[in-house]
Amino acid sequence: MVLTSGNSSSHPVFFMLLGIPGLENSQFWVAFPFCAMYFVAVIGNITLLHIIRIDHTLHEPMYLFLAMLAITDLVLSSSTQPKMLAIFWFRAHEIDYHACLIQVFFIHTFSSVESGVLMAMALDRFVAICFPLQHSSILTPSVVTKLGAAVMMRGLLLVSPFCIMVSRMPFCHNQVIPQSYCEHMAVLKLVCADTRINRGYGLFVAFSVVGFDIVVISISYIMILRAVLRLPSGEARLKAFGTCASHVCVILALYVPALFSFLSHRFGHNVPQSVHIMFANLYLLVPPMFNPIIYGVRTKQIRERVIQGCCGKDTRAKCHSISTI
Repeated sequence: MVLTSGNSSSHPVFFMLLGIPGLENSQFWVAFPFCAMYFVAVIGNITLLHIIRIDHTLHEPMYLFLAMLAITDLVLSSSTQPKMLAIFWFRAHEIDYHACLIQVFFIHTFSSVESGVLMAMALDRFVAICFPLQHSSILTPSVVTKLGAAVMMRGLLLVSPFCIMVSRMPFCHNQVIPQSYCEHMAVLKLVCADTRINRGYGLFVAFSVVGFDIVVISISYIMILRAVLRLPSGEARLKAFGTCASHVCVILALYVPALFSFLSHRFGHNVPQSVHIMFANLYLLVPPMFNPIIYGVRTKQIRERVIQGCCGKDTRAKCHSISTI
C-alpha cells in the first residue's frame, strides 16, 4: 500500500524487514546468541554508568568519555536489537515508514557519535601521556562537556539530511528491505528516483567522519608511541602502553566490522548477502557488548568496584585480594 501526498512524492505505509535472507529457517535459533549479547551490552553499560556516577574519584575526563561511550552504546544497540529479536522470534517483519526513518536517524547519528567519542578518548590519552602535568588544566570538565556536545552536534547535523532527503523522494511498490533493520543505503534502494546525490552525500559523510576521526586517532597514537619510547624505565613504558590497550581494543572492535559492512554494501558484490547482513548486525552489537567488558577488565578502579559490588561487605577483603591479581 502506497500513500501519495499533494507534492507528488509517495511513500509506503510500512516496510518489510526480512531479517537474514537465506537463513530464514535458522533465525529463531540465531536470535538466542544475539539476545545474550544484547543482554550483556545493556547490563554492562548500565553497570559502567552506575559505577562512574557513584564514585566521585572517577569523575575524570577518561571516565566521563567512557560514560558518553556507554550511553551511545545503549542507544545504538537498543535502536535495532528489540525489533530484530521480534523479527527472529515472532516474525514481526513490518515496520512503520516513520519508525524506519527514525531507526535510520538513530543508527547513523550514534555511529558517528561513537566514532567521535573514541577520537576524544584518543586525545585524552595523548594529553595524559605527553602532557601529564597539564592534563587537568587542559581537559577541564568544561572542555570535556564541549567536546561531547560537539561530537553530538556533528552527528545530528550530518545525519539529519539523510532522513530529510529520503522523506521527500518517491518510493517504488517494492517495500521489502532484505536486512534486520533500516539502514540508509537499504532504504535508498527502494526509491524510484535518481539517488546519486543521496549516495554521494552518504559517502561524503562516511569518509569525512570516519576519515577525520581515524586521522586524529592515528596522529594521537603516533605521538603517544614516540613519548612512551622515550621513557627511561621499562616498567613506565609498560604501564603507559597498558593505559592505551583498552582503547585500542575498543577502536578495533568498532572500525573493523563497520568498515567491512560499509565497503561490502557498496563495492562487495561478490560477498554473500547472508554474510553481509550478519556483519551488519554484529557491527551494531559487538562494540556495545565488548566495550564495558574491555574497560571493566582492563581498568583497575572499575574492576575493583564491580568485584566489591558482587562480593558484598562480608567478603570485601577477599575481593580486594582478587582485584589486585
